[in-house]
Formats: sequence, structure tokens, C-alpha cells
Amino acid sequence: MSQNTAVTPERERELLASVPTGLLINGEWREAAGGKTFDVEDPATGKTLLSIADASSEDAVAALDAADAAQASWARTAPRERAEILRRAFDLVTERAEDFALLMTLEMGKPLAEARGEVTYGAEFLRWFSEETVRDYGRYVTTPEGKNKILVQRKPVGPCLLITPWNFPLAMATRKVGPALAAGCTVIIKPAKFTPLTTQLFASVLVEAGVPAGVVNVVSSSSASGISGPLMKDSRLRKVSFTGSTPVGRRLLADAAQNVLRTSMELGGNAPFIVFEDADLDKAVEGAMAAKMRNMGEACTAANRFLVQESVAAEFTAKFAAAMGALTLGRGTEPESKVGPLIDGGARKDVHALVTQAVDAGATVATGGSPVEGEGYFYAPTVLADVPNDAEILRNEIFGPVAPVTTFATEEEAIRLANASEYGLASYLYTRDYARMFRVAEQIEFGMVGFNAGVISNAAAPFGGVKQSGLGREGGAEGIAEYTTTQYIGIADPYAG
Repeated sequence: MSQNTAVTPERERELLASVPTGLLINGEWREAAGGKTFDVEDPATGKTLLSIADASSEDAVAALDAADAAQASWARTAPRERAEILRRAFDLVTERAEDFALLMTLEMGKPLAEARGEVTYGAEFLRWFSEETVRDYGRYVTTPEGKNKILVQRKPVGPCLLITPWNFPLAMATRKVGPALAAGCTVIIKPAKFTPLTTQLFASVLVEAGVPAGVVNVVSSSSASGISGPLMKDSRLRKVSFTGSTPVGRRLLADAAQNVLRTSMELGGNAPFIVFEDADLDKAVEGAMAAKMRNMGEACTAANRFLVQESVAAEFTAKFAAAMGALTLGRGTEPESKVGPLIDGGARKDVHALVTQAVDAGATVATGGSPVEGEGYFYAPTVLADVPNDAEILRNEIFGPVAPVTTFATEEEAIRLANASEYGLASYLYTRDYARMFRVAEQIEFGMVGFNAGVISNAAAPFGGVKQSGLGREGGAEGIAEYTTTQYIGIADPYAG
């Protein structure tokens, strides 16, 4: 399908009809054990797209049965064979890029242009980890005193539960599935209830690519705890990887402690976007738009607090507000749409509550500031100026198209304000001074820093945070290590006396 082809209702119906609506367990699509289903909604209209199988705890255990049974043979599968399967999956996702993009737009709301970008980004994890599969190095060395040899190998950790969020339905699945399969682990995927359809389609592509039965299982469900609860109590599960909110992550960590599970937690963010007085302001505004408005602000890496040096704050805010105010809202399938809806009515209500509290505390609305009337869950792109440093909007993850601007006087104050958060995922800074970049980067408490760059996610880079933003890394060489355990074998040195 050409990117210039109009999206018709017939095209949407055709695509939705191609999406599997069952659970993928042991290589077969099946109904939920209890026969239940749940509806997936279009956030731009509030209308139901599809009804799909609603997995129960019984289904979750069946999926683990399958993953456990397939684990040994998958771990023994030659790395090159695992790599070729992942590469075929990359090719198939790329071939069906328009299908995946439209499906994400329908169930999540993002404009088609953004959805296409996610397909490119998400598919790259499959290609990257297909290449890393055969480069999972160990080592063989002599002990310092020369009496033994040290053999170190990395082995797959075992069956994994992958819990993905609703905001990046394809990329969050590929970012977890890619390294898990590369390392030799079997998986159970629990997609978010708001956006499971992309995962359903992705799973069908994995089957087509040659993933053996039981290696990948999908249990879409309206109840996250109904899936994670019984699985995390089962000693056969050896790892959980979760992307989502910090409160849920804390609960999962507590549950994981009972069986001492390996965990990867990519949790909440409160990214500072720091603009120094020597920054190129036009470039800073361009970066601010990218860092704030990717996914309508519904991203853990989204710029959440704009800290601007006081001498350039007025100019930056005016230019930023003009750019935000010029964005066109609409259903993501509309060619002119630059901003889609928020995921549901509750999310929009929460965003507006933060804006209202900020204004009550003394902030001024430079543009936007209110929900959009009509169907769907749209919120006007918003810039707030003169936001007090104690405003709640600077402490909480906004997850919407709202940009609060506050000021600082010195570099030291900027660092202090940036670190005044329990979160530590992404951060951004704009300056022409490379020495300042290094000083600030070394002092701010964040797992990722964008220097004069508003988008920094990349399959080849380690993605993750510190403090309340989580544990572990996804992507890069570090990503596959999260799915392996290290085994040391001490061997008597055959040359030792």
C-alpha cells in the first residue's frame, strides 16, 4: 500500500479482519479457556475495533507449560538459525509496514506518519538482535596464578514473561522479543489491554518467520494481574520484563522477589529539557517539539519539564508556543493530522487536572490548555509559562501534549532542578558548549542524555533509567545480556605442574 493512498473504511475493515483474535499458545491460535472476550477501542472515535480473546489465569499457565516445554530445544537451536528467524521476522514486518502502521494508528491513535516511524524503529530491534545472536561472547583465560583455566559462558535465563505497554505497541514488543529469542529464551507476551492488536499481528508474523511452537506465546487479557499473578508464583518462570508505570513496577518487583526472578523494569520518567543561554533557540524549539510531541507526549522519554535559562526564557517560550499552537489535531488516519487523541478519557482527565493545578498555582497558558470538544479523547497542545517550581505538574509524569516551562539562573541551579525528581530515565540539554555538556551529563541522574537532540532512542543504544525509572537496559549489546545468565567453569590447567 502506498503511503499516499487514502485510508478508506474498507481498508480498515480488511486489515482488522486479518488480525488473529485468539490466544497464541504452543503454536496454535485458540479461544480463551472461559470463552471470554474484550473489546479494543479506537481512541479517536470511542468505537470498538475488534473483540479478542480475554485470557484467564488458566490460559497463562497453559502458555507457561508451552514455553517451558520448548525452552530446552530452543536454547540448543543453533545461534545462526535463531538469527535467521529474527531476520525473516524483520523482513516480514518491513514488508507489511503499512499494515502495522495503520493498525497502531487505529488502536493507539498516533498519526500515520508517526506510526510508520515506529515500524521502522521497532523492526530494527529484530534486525539488530538477529546480528547480536551470533556475537554473544564468552571467554577462556588462565587464572592469575596459572593453575586453572577460566571458562565463562552465557546461557539463556529461561522462560520469560514480557509485559508491554500501550503507547508503542510494536516497538516495545520487538525490543523485548528480539533479545529474548536471540539469547535462546522462550517467551509469554502480555500486551496492554488498550493496544493488543499490533502484538497479535506481530505474533502471526513470528509464526510465519519460523518461530517453533511454544517459543512465543501471546495471552492478551483485560486483567494484567490475572496473567502475571500465577506466572510469577510458578518456579518455571525465570524472568519478567515490564514497561509501564513505577507503581506497577514496584508491585511486580515485590512479586518477583518470591522466586528471585531476573527483572528488567522500564518505568516512569520525568525528563528535564534544559535550554542554556548559549543554545541555538530555533534548534532547541525543534528538539523540544520532537521530545515533547512524539506520541502526543505519551512516552516515558517525553520531555516533561522545560528548564530554560531566564535570559532566553521569554523568546524560547514564544517560539515554542507558536510551534505547538500550529499543530493540527485529528484522527491519525487523516493526512493533515499531526496530533492524535490520548488513549482514553481517564488519561485526558488526568492531563487536564495537572494543567488546572498549574494555572491555579500561578502558571500562565501560552497556548492550548483545554480538552477538545467532540468525539475521541483529544487535548489541545499546550505550553504553560512561569510554572512555579513546586507545581505538581513538574513532579508528575504528564503523558500528554502539555509542556510546562520554568526558569533557572545558573548551571548549578539547572542541575539541581533536573535532579529534583524521583525519576531518572531520559534527559535533554541544549547548549553550544561541549565542556558544559560533559559537566552537566556527569552530574544529572539520568540513564540517558540527549545533547542537542530531541529523539535518542535507537536499537543499537542501551535504553533504561536509574532511581525510580527502573532496572536493566534494553537495546544495544546490553540488551541481550539481560536475557542470559553467566556460568563459570573452572578447569585444571593441563600445563600446570
